[in-house]
Amino acid sequence: MAFLDDGGCAKTRPVTAQIPLVTTEASNGVEPHLPSELLVRIHDLMLQTRLLEERLIRMQKQGDGYFWIGGPGEEAFSVPLGLLVNKGEGLDHDYLHLHYRCSGTILALGGDPVDSLRQMKNTATDPYSGGRNFAGHPSIKEWNVVPVSSPIEVQYSMAPGTALAQKRHGGHGITIVTGGDAGTAEGDFPTCLVWSSRPGWELPILIIVTNNEWGISTPARTQHGEKQISDRGIPFGMQTKTINGNDPEVSYREVKKAMDYVRTERKPFLLEARVSRLYGHSSSSGASFINDEVDPLKEIEARLEQRSILTRAHMDQLREKYTQQLLEASKRVRTEPQPEGSSIWNHVFAETNGAKRGH
Repeated sequence: MAFLDDGGCAKTRPVTAQIPLVTTEASNGVEPHLPSELLVRIHDLMLQTRLLEERLIRMQKQGDGYFWIGGPGEEAFSVPLGLLVNKGEGLDHDYLHLHYRCSGTILALGGDPVDSLRQMKNTATDPYSGGRNFAGHPSIKEWNVVPVSSPIEVQYSMAPGTALAQKRHGGHGITIVTGGDAGTAEGDFPTCLVWSSRPGWELPILIIVTNNEWGISTPARTQHGEKQISDRGIPFGMQTKTINGNDPEVSYREVKKAMDYVRTERKPFLLEARVSRLYGHSSSSGASFINDEVDPLKEIEARLEQRSILTRAHMDQLREKYTQQLLEASKRVRTEPQPEGSSIWNHVFAETNGAKRGH
């Protein structure tokens, strides 16, 4: 994980994937706790993600960006997802077709939060789009993060493509696609279910729906006839599950189980995670804090205190530290150059003709 030290320089954190899950079942028969070290790591990333989103909201409201959309309230799911990804480039690693509420996943992969500030400010130094896209739209070729698109849920119809390539290639790489509950009403979602479950041609794809029960201002209860979105995978013969995505321990365990199934069986899995939406849909709806939603950051902090893993004072110090670092970073980003007009056509078409080279 790249993060800022007190001088604003990037450092590297240890790789959390080396921390094992607890395998001994608790005496009361319930799932065991995650290791304390892993919980501390998850909390740290959840806190950074929340503070990053709040800084992006402030930037937009202060005129340092045109539009904000993000995932405050989804950190307890998005962070564990990022920690469990087999990161790298090419078919032997996992492909990520994410939607625009993915800050926690990107930070857990090792992304630098300053890059998100750059995309909000639309600077030429934005590594995701060169200052040409909205905030929350990363694109990282060396980690197989497919460019996030603004049109709703088109990633569901794109994801079977990389999954099909991985099926033909072999190995243990899988495709992961995420989207929201409202977008499952689009035709791209059933397209994904059909193409990932054809008998004899099942694809190694983890299909994720983060359900915050809202589509902009439309409540899901007025749109969905099914009891659970995960039930829509049953007619296609795929494994499905609905989980509490506001619990990071549940999220970590269940994502790992689903990934292990897809990697081993080379078949699809539909996972629905119930999450919160703490700042509304986007800046177009005001991006004001919503008090009647579950706050997963408060939940994990209460748990860490209860288990005597971290003190309130320590967590408050972390919050103050990261808040100040992001403030200073946002000031630096304001001075970075905007893209030149002549660069508008960059990255739109391939720079070379691959067909002439026999590719």
